[in-house]
Amino acid sequence: MTTTQGTGPVDVSAVAPPADVLGLDARRRRAFAWLLGLSAVLVASMVVGVAAGSVGVAPSVVAGILADRSGLPVTVTWAPSVDAIVWQVRFPRVLLGVAVGAGLAVCGVALQAMVRNVLADPYLLGINSGASSGAAAAILFGFAAGLGQHALSASAFLGAMAASLLVYGVARSGGRVTAVRLLLAGVVVGYALYAATSFLIFASGSAEGARSVLFWLLGSLGLARWGSPLLVVGAVVALTVLVLVLLARQLDVLMIGDGTARALGSSAEALRTRLLVLVSLCIGVVVAAAGSIGFVGLVVPHLARRAVGARHVHVVPVAALMGAILLIWADVVARTLLAPQEIPIGIITSLVGAPFLLVLVRRLHATAG
Repeated sequence: MTTTQGTGPVDVSAVAPPADVLGLDARRRRAFAWLLGLSAVLVASMVVGVAAGSVGVAPSVVAGILADRSGLPVTVTWAPSVDAIVWQVRFPRVLLGVAVGAGLAVCGVALQAMVRNVLADPYLLGINSGASSGAAAAILFGFAAGLGQHALSASAFLGAMAASLLVYGVARSGGRVTAVRLLLAGVVVGYALYAATSFLIFASGSAEGARSVLFWLLGSLGLARWGSPLLVVGAVVALTVLVLVLLARQLDVLMIGDGTARALGSSAEALRTRLLVLVSLCIGVVVAAAGSIGFVGLVVPHLARRAVGARHVHVVPVAALMGAILLIWADVVARTLLAPQEIPIGIITSLVGAPFLLVLVRRLHATAG
């Protein structure tokens, strides 16, 4: 296509818009395609997650029960016991898996940007270790027993918040909260709290209590029930995803380096502090509800970046969907592999994540070489 400007014709087709030159439109279309596809996979995974178990339920029956519970006109052909299994037990469990998987994944994305380390995950800041210490105190010594059925979750959450404050205090004591200080503070606090948890187990002298703590440390969605805890986890994770999407451009800058952030007029320290508060809140709530589940926050961010590139406005929502799908399927395997006995879900995610970590380290070593 040509047009006349000044003294002669100009070939307009040869002058591409800046967005096309940078490939931004293609990247947006690619990200949209991934979001659309992953959303469909998530819905299908949720149906399978509700249907699978020691008592199998047909997906059509699952869809009918969910439609009936939603107030839609359907013909009831299933037994009340099947309705109870689907609605009271499995559906809340799947919803918790969606929230926990998404929360761990997006927190991993934020942490890797905060410390500029691709091997960072929610275990890095010691928050998981703090939640574990709080849970061990509740299980073994009745800490916060006055809260009744919420004692375990409340103790784990308080432990996670205490750990995050301790990490921030240690990182801040040297001056600015830099990536290196935050990384080192998290490692130190994490090891210290892990030792505290081990001491609590040893001091209790209860074999059954130690077994309960060990199962909780490896993670489980078995405590999922309808009620405020599930709503709190879902709301906090949704808020975290929203805030990280709004901060996506700042995360891009932070991933490049503190010097670049200052040059662009952004305070890397202030952003890192805000992210620490947000991530600590999200991880604390998630771990309090489902225990310590490893590798989701490490594996999923890398998969998301390989799928849609490095821009966090795309990475965050894609990682949330991938994390939710991964945890649903990990829970399905945990419930069915040795049914009716349940395997801690952290074992399944570790079996998936450990080989991925080896491949990642090898690839990083090859790149450095």
